[in-house]
Amino acid sequence: MSSSTTTPSRGAETLLKRYQRVRGFSRRLAEPLSPEDMQLQSMPDASPTKWHLAHTTWFFETFLLAPNLPGWTPPNPQFVYLYNSYYNAVGPQYSRPDRGKISRPSAAEVLDYRRAVDEGMQRLLESLGEERASEVRPLVQLGLNHEQQHQELILTDIKHALSFNPLFPAYREKEVQPAAPAHSSTWVDFEEAVVEIGHRGEGFCFDNELPRHRVLLLPFQLSSRLVSSGEYLEFIQDGGYQRPELWLSEGWATCLEQRWKAPLYWRRSEEGWQQFTLGGLRPVEPAEPVVHVSYFEADAYARWAGGRLATEFEWEHAAASLPVEGNFAESERLHSAPASAGGLTQLFGDAWEWTSSSYGPYPRYRPAPGAVGEYNGKFMCNQYVLRGGSCATSRDHVRASYRNFFPAPARWQFSGIRLARS
Repeated sequence: MSSSTTTPSRGAETLLKRYQRVRGFSRRLAEPLSPEDMQLQSMPDASPTKWHLAHTTWFFETFLLAPNLPGWTPPNPQFVYLYNSYYNAVGPQYSRPDRGKISRPSAAEVLDYRRAVDEGMQRLLESLGEERASEVRPLVQLGLNHEQQHQELILTDIKHALSFNPLFPAYREKEVQPAAPAHSSTWVDFEEAVVEIGHRGEGFCFDNELPRHRVLLLPFQLSSRLVSSGEYLEFIQDGGYQRPELWLSEGWATCLEQRWKAPLYWRRSEEGWQQFTLGGLRPVEPAEPVVHVSYFEADAYARWAGGRLATEFEWEHAAASLPVEGNFAESERLHSAPASAGGLTQLFGDAWEWTSSSYGPYPRYRPAPGAVGEYNGKFMCNQYVLRGGSCATSRDHVRASYRNFFPAPARWQFSGIRLARS
């Protein structure tokens, strides 16, 4: 690779601007946190903020700087092991459940690591001609979308960690205006059709969104908005958590074992139902979408309400022609909001929507060669697909074909419910 070019190509310049914007947002998300906050790991499925900041930096160093920037010297060769998440082709990894035990390098040293890699990425991108920029663009875009996933995890993981503090500290003090009444939900009809599912081929996508293929959909209906907290309260008051006939067998066993009585972060007090948010403890607003429910809870609620969860194909067909608009991380609300209008709404933002679809490969799917091929394919087991993004997701990170996935008991994500019926 030649590094004699002093003026970056237009493609490389565009790529550098996006790189700096996405990386800067990660740093901004960490600003409200103390070094002690950034060290917290509250469960094996979560990671410290400090680790998220380092791991996303490791990605760019490992897959872009090391093989492409002449003279690149690793800031610390041990980071290759310490901040590798699950890439077996790169080498061994430090135990995921034990990431919170690593107090050093310090948060300040991790930020220094980010600055060093950012400077290296700027040198690399500014050295590229148009042809070479086109060659590295897919890997840079993958790294940036990977970072946006970890930005969301920074928010969900720190919310989980701070919720254990009896002082209920806010991640960031921000007043949330009282919710207006929720719009009445209606049913939106969809006719039987053979539809195309998967990414259309324009712009970035993850490999699990491909190949595009045809699916037969029978007639179905979708609720016009997400299930509200007030509606979910009716499920609780009607004994939803005490009625095994509403639950899948594994879900009922999990409900009993973990003593679920309400969505994660809800607590009952003398003042009524309250919920822990990234802005601290506040009353449950009936008009806001219910969030932090597991697949098991979503499925049980849908059965109680006389509906079901949509398949991921029904959801994508409904969302494919709609603009990606909604309550995203950029709004800085970082909390679900009531539906703002009638009609089919809230398909994007506010809450990831559980679907009834198991996470698996599309027909003719093949993982990418090399280490980056470990990104999605090897997780296609014992998980369910969620669609649409949440209030902690970046707006330019999601699209109608985007497939998120989590195990059925997971509740710490901003996951919610939309009803469907046949």
